[in-house]
Amino acid sequence: MEPGVIPAWVADMDLPTAPAVADVLRRRADGDLGYPTWLLDQNAGPLAEAFAERMAGRFGWQADPGLVRPFNDLNQALQVLLQIWTKPGDGVAVHVPAYHPFLDTLSVMQRPLCPIRMEPDGDTWRFEVPDLSGCRVLLLVNPHNPTGRAFTERELHELAEHAERHDLLVIADEIHADLVYEPHRHIPFATILPGRTVTLTSATKAFNLGGIRCSVAHFGHEGAREALEAQPPFVYGSPSVFGVEATVAAWRHGDDWLARTVALLDRNRRTIASRLPAAFRYRVPEATYLAWLDVGRPGMAEVFEREARVRLNDGAAFGPGGENFVRLNFATTEAILAEILSRLAG
Repeated sequence: MEPGVIPAWVADMDLPTAPAVADVLRRRADGDLGYPTWLLDQNAGPLAEAFAERMAGRFGWQADPGLVRPFNDLNQALQVLLQIWTKPGDGVAVHVPAYHPFLDTLSVMQRPLCPIRMEPDGDTWRFEVPDLSGCRVLLLVNPHNPTGRAFTERELHELAEHAERHDLLVIADEIHADLVYEPHRHIPFATILPGRTVTLTSATKAFNLGGIRCSVAHFGHEGAREALEAQPPFVYGSPSVFGVEATVAAWRHGDDWLARTVALLDRNRRTIASRLPAAFRYRVPEATYLAWLDVGRPGMAEVFEREARVRLNDGAAFGPGGENFVRLNFATTEAILAEILSRLAG
């Protein structure tokens, strides 16, 4: 990327690390860097308890810590699940446009995409579930990336009915669950269809820890859990001691920082609505720190980088329905966001 271009594309926050996380990493670096006691514990050690506490306290979900397994990130967890539960040719249903690394995974692993189209509906988004015959998995990204939609209870029950009808494993990516704005709320899919659901999540999005490489999966689906446990214990690796320490600290001690950060993001998403050029179509996201902007024609991300000196994601990478869009990361200071919007306005 050329000097002077503002990077508003990658889904990291342009904000400082939560003090609780920075403090625990400094203490660990100054102390014991030997083998942690939980290394041989396939049940995720301290991650499992911290995850269960957070799900109960924040979302009212009584998750069983004994069903939690550690991974390095959600992309790895998804690929592991597809590897152990599906075969090439098995369809995977996903709301589109979709997080592009997931689409890349399906392509490389030869799991055909069964698209569930997200369609504009006034100031929000809606979808209709097509025939899912031939699908083996429902990959549910909720809150949704890139539209920022927080699915309603009614919508989730509708998806559950389809999952039951077609005997689907549901892989629920809920990594943005902590970034939902009032009056919307996050509903864990495992509270609706527990026996079919593997929930994937991490502290990395809400607490700006992308480089930490630590996530968890809650295996409510017994068959998927048994398939994983049949694998060699070290074949998929495990998070580092720093990843575990940072995640536990974020989930247990980072909520004051998170509240201040969500308040900033809330202001920023509304600032975009008030200052974005009229030529853009913007539906204020209900969750995430990602603005999905309809710019009316394809290829505009390259134009904005060249002429406005702002780098955005090209919506075409997000699959069907993304061609005329760009994705803007607004997790930055108000001053930098104002500069981004000023540049886009020309």
